[in-house]
Formats: sequence, C-alpha cells, structure tokens
Amino acid sequence: MRLPHGLSLAIGTLSVFPVRVERVDREVAGRAMMLAPVVGLALGLVAGLPLFLPGPPPLGAALAVGLLAVLSRGLHLDGLADLADGLGSGKPAAQALDIMKKSDIGPFGVMTLVLTLVVQVVAAAGAGYAALVTACVAGRLALTWACRAGVPAARPDGLGAMVAGTVRRSAPLLATLAALLCAAAAGLTPAAERPSYGLSGGLSGGLLLPLGLLAGLAAALLLLGHARRRLGGITGDVLGALVEAATATTLAVCAILG
Repeated sequence: MRLPHGLSLAIGTLSVFPVRVERVDREVAGRAMMLAPVVGLALGLVAGLPLFLPGPPPLGAALAVGLLAVLSRGLHLDGLADLADGLGSGKPAAQALDIMKKSDIGPFGVMTLVLTLVVQVVAAAGAGYAALVTACVAGRLALTWACRAGVPAARPDGLGAMVAGTVRRSAPLLATLAALLCAAAAGLTPAAERPSYGLSGGLSGGLLLPLGLLAGLAAALLLLGHARRRLGGITGDVLGALVEAATATTLAVCAILG
C-alpha cells in the first residue's frame, strides 16, 4: 500500500516501521513534521504494551521505555545526549555545534541520558499506559512546533536545515488542539487507569492527560528557546532532545498529579 509522501517520510524518519520513502524535499518535510504526532501515537500504542505484563510495574515500564527507544532507533536519545554535551560545554555556538557532531558522548550527555531514562521509567510505572501514549504524542508534537515558520536552522545542512520553517504557523495550534481532544478522550477509557499500587485521589484522566501533554509541550518549547539562543536555531540533535524532554515531562506530570 502506498502512503502519502508526508506520512511515509514521517514514519521512515521517526520510527523503525518499514515504509518506502519516494520523495524527500522541504514541502514533504513540512507535511511529515505536521504528521509527527500521529507517528508518536502509533509508537506509544506499541511501546506501552509491556506495561500490561504480569509482574512488578517498574519492570514493565523499563521494558516499555526500552521498546520505545528501539522503535525510534534511539535517535532522540542520541540527540538529547549530543545537545547536553554541546550546551554543557559553555562554548560559543560554532564550537558547541562541532561538539554535538562528534560521535562520542561526554559527561553532560551521560548524566542527562541517565536522568531522563530514570524519570521516564519511574513515571511510566506510576502513570500507566494511556499516559505513556500521551507522552509519545507530546514528544512528536514538539517537532511540529519546532519546525514552524520562523524557527531557523542552526546549520545550512543536515536534518535541521531540511525541516526548519516548513510547518505553517497555524498548523501547530491545530495539531495541539487535536492532540488535547484525543488525550481528553483517552483519559476517560479504562486504559487510563493507574497501576494498582499508584496513589489515589489525583486528577481524573480526562483532565490529567491533556494537562500532562501541555506540560510536556511547554518544557520542550522552553528547551527550544534556549537552544535557539545558544545555537542560533535547530538541528537534528535539538529535535531529538525536544522529543525526549516532552516525553519525560508529560510522564512525570501524569505520575505526580494522577
């Protein structure tokens, strides 16, 4: 089955799912980044399945977070580590970008990766399946916002240059509204229930999941603003870091307030 070019590029770029990408240009890239939350939804639906396994919830959460990393080729985690090393170096933009291009991971990258993964696993164990799916959508929704018109690329080449400024200004708002409506609906389903050992008396899923999504998106936008000030724009590493930041924040908020 042939998929629309934008959807096939989104799937091929953001996941390991096998698709044929027949056209790659900035027009198609804009459609792909607009559809990124849809890919996030698919990733979350699959990656969250280990949460239903018998046994300690933290074990299922660790398997779910690991599966999510596999399904996304670990690219976002790699981008998070690279951005942490670049920003943590304190160097000017050009030198920070050079550090980010290196294949090795420095101390800032290691610390950031460990902390982020720990937060994701612990929070997923406490928040449950629907929260993990919502977090995956929030992470990819951050890409839609990061690639909107007016956000420049930090380099003249690479993934950042391909997708920077390709999404129309109104599109992120529409995508966010759709994601919030879906999150609210998902919060009313049985799958939104927290694990049996979780705390009770928190917000209902119909409010909790949209709030978690907004918190994750806000965290990603704050990181995006900092990256723009320090680096001058976005790169593929910046985009990957935004995904992980939004995912971790959404899960943490759902676990804390749920």
